[in-house]
Amino acid sequence: MKSPNKAVYIMIGGFLGAGKTTAVARLAEKLRASGLRLGLITNDQGSQLVDTAMLASRGFRVEEIAGGCFCCRFNSLVEAARKLSAETRPDVFIAEPVGSCTDLVATVSYPLRRIYGESFSIAPLSVLIDPVRALRIFDLESGASFSEKVRYIYEKQLQEANLIVINKIDLIDSSKRDQLRDALHSRFPNKQVVEVSARKGEGVDAWFEQIISSTQGGGDTMEVDYQLYGEGEALLGWLNATLQVRSHRRKEVDSGERDFDGNAFLGKFAGDLQNRLKAADAEIAHLKMTLSPDDAFSDVAVINLVRNDGTPELSQELPDSIESGELIVNIRAEADPQILRDIVLHTVKQFGSELLTLSVEHIESFRPGQPKPTHRMAAL
Repeated sequence: MKSPNKAVYIMIGGFLGAGKTTAVARLAEKLRASGLRLGLITNDQGSQLVDTAMLASRGFRVEEIAGGCFCCRFNSLVEAARKLSAETRPDVFIAEPVGSCTDLVATVSYPLRRIYGESFSIAPLSVLIDPVRALRIFDLESGASFSEKVRYIYEKQLQEANLIVINKIDLIDSSKRDQLRDALHSRFPNKQVVEVSARKGEGVDAWFEQIISSTQGGGDTMEVDYQLYGEGEALLGWLNATLQVRSHRRKEVDSGERDFDGNAFLGKFAGDLQNRLKAADAEIAHLKMTLSPDDAFSDVAVINLVRNDGTPELSQELPDSIESGELIVNIRAEADPQILRDIVLHTVKQFGSELLTLSVEHIESFRPGQPKPTHRMAAL
């Protein structure tokens, strides 16, 4: 693939748990294989992100913007792009916004085009959806969902999308796919709907070709009730924690054996958190964790859970057992953040054993603040 004349800025959005990071990694790997230089930008309300750790473990240069959405940290977004440009001169920037953020076209895409149009070519905005969550949001399937104010954000994300991407199509049968596609065409009749499985690579090539080879058009700025938007975000609890996990036993000299199975530990820890969150009636939007061995720079295990009745899924595994490592925990749920904090601390306390010690190095829990965009512009 030929290097573009201007750096291409690609934003892949979607609600919490839609599979954005998996899609970003898949796209980045494809573009890197074609010879393009890349810069990745992750974003969150807090710090210590699973997404950053996972992408960095695959050898990508990643900048992390914490403390607010791209819309409210626009200058930080531009500075992150400048830093990446100084280091690696990327042909393509891939940015993953916060999963509870909307109005990205008016607050990010249009300002980039107007202020920095000589530096960036803006790709169409893709918004991913988890099909199981979407079927529940649109009342096509029973199951727990979010309150109306949170659903407002979800639907606004789809309203502003250039491409609505039904991700994880391997999770539903063809009849459910038809139902969901028909519902999307009915609610958003002018939107192009794409169906992919970023995890399995199904359907992604045509989608990637479209976003890398075309630019975002103009259009009216979407109407957003920022009071309602802020109230919806404030219903979501955020927790980011970093833990140290260590075996009590030292590995035997020259035995080649390590002390515990990190993959099994991650699955058990996620399952315990899930049970306690369900008991507290905390509707999980996304629970994700990484476990990085202290003595292996690139190895990292990653686990995800995107709803209360789901199954924690190891999307990336450690090749060997480990003696100690860093565990990053990110939880986003419709719940009081103090409840999330208490659950994590209680799980840490109960999870230790005579063979394993868990200690908290960093923990923060909060509700997102009222969104206040740096810029909000109409199309040129």
